[in-house]
Amino acid sequence: VCQHRGNPLVSEPKGTVLRRFVCKYHSWAFLPDGTLNFAPDKEDFPEGNPCNKVTLEEVRCETFAGFIWVNMDPDCISLQKFLGPIWDDWEARNVDTWQRTMANSMWLPCNWKVVLDNFNESYHVPTVHQGATPDTDRKAIRGNIDTYFKETRFDLSDEGHNRMVMKGGFGVGQTDVDGNIIDPLASELRYWDIDPSDFKGRPEATREALQQAKRRLGPGRGFAHYDTIPDEQFTDAFHYTLFPNFAVSLWSDGFHFLRARPHRSDPEQCLFDNWWYASPASVQNVNARRGANTGAGAELTMLEYGADVSIGPGIEDDVRVFVTQQRGFRSRGFKGVYLSNQEKRIRRYHELIDDYIEGQEPKR
Repeated sequence: VCQHRGNPLVSEPKGTVLRRFVCKYHSWAFLPDGTLNFAPDKEDFPEGNPCNKVTLEEVRCETFAGFIWVNMDPDCISLQKFLGPIWDDWEARNVDTWQRTMANSMWLPCNWKVVLDNFNESYHVPTVHQGATPDTDRKAIRGNIDTYFKETRFDLSDEGHNRMVMKGGFGVGQTDVDGNIIDPLASELRYWDIDPSDFKGRPEATREALQQAKRRLGPGRGFAHYDTIPDEQFTDAFHYTLFPNFAVSLWSDGFHFLRARPHRSDPEQCLFDNWWYASPASVQNVNARRGANTGAGAELTMLEYGADVSIGPGIEDDVRVFVTQQRGFRSRGFKGVYLSNQEKRIRRYHELIDDYIEGQEPKR
């Protein structure tokens, strides 16, 4: 923003500045380092020549995992200290070398915190993503992920972030009427020299077999980064929620980027990003197997809510709930939440928000 009278210096979301940022109101010009180096009639200012005196506001930023992280507080702690254990988890993965293969974004008619509440719990997964009903056995594995809360690990960090680990890699739900494993899992098993027929009638056993095969064969097939990750990450969902508005599911070869940003003036709208990053080895592998380019380096696609277009498999189910829940919040019949223990990350999330609103240091 121009320091003369507040006019925005840029009007596009991205671009290139070759020499200077030039204000389209009075032609004030700023160098890339923020220094004002031209102002018309510079001798006419009673406080003195503004050139080399007036500067653009600096924003605290750091790079990590291939992203630029911005903090509007110039006195904030370092990013590494802020991320805490998440920094250690991600640093070993070389995520900064991964390639974006999908980038779908959409304005949604809901508050941004509705999105984060959803990704702060897995209690909804059986109902929203697996069609569970009150008669469903919640303890049974019903898909490639075990959603039973007693089999899920929940970790809360002192920094305000959290992690959820759900066991995955199961063949349940990917069988024909005779109990045979079917594609796409069958093809994946064959790629790792596993015979799908070995799991007829016992699809829950594919998890351990995949872990062992990827550990044994991965590095020799170009997946050198497999030497740096634990066995469970070959199959399981490691889901992180970073305060205040970022959620990530990290897999052995995938980084699912989920972010919600507030609308500047309407609290019942938010910009939701559903992006996917893949390891270079997995991109090359898929290209070779399909004989086609997977679209690494995908450009941003802005989608319109309600235009009969999907923001992405699975996530479209979440989006439907985001919107209906926003309407429910306005109902006089809703008096407040009644949370389970497995939803404690939601409670913690809103405690942090309240602390910041009150100007207090978050309670550790």
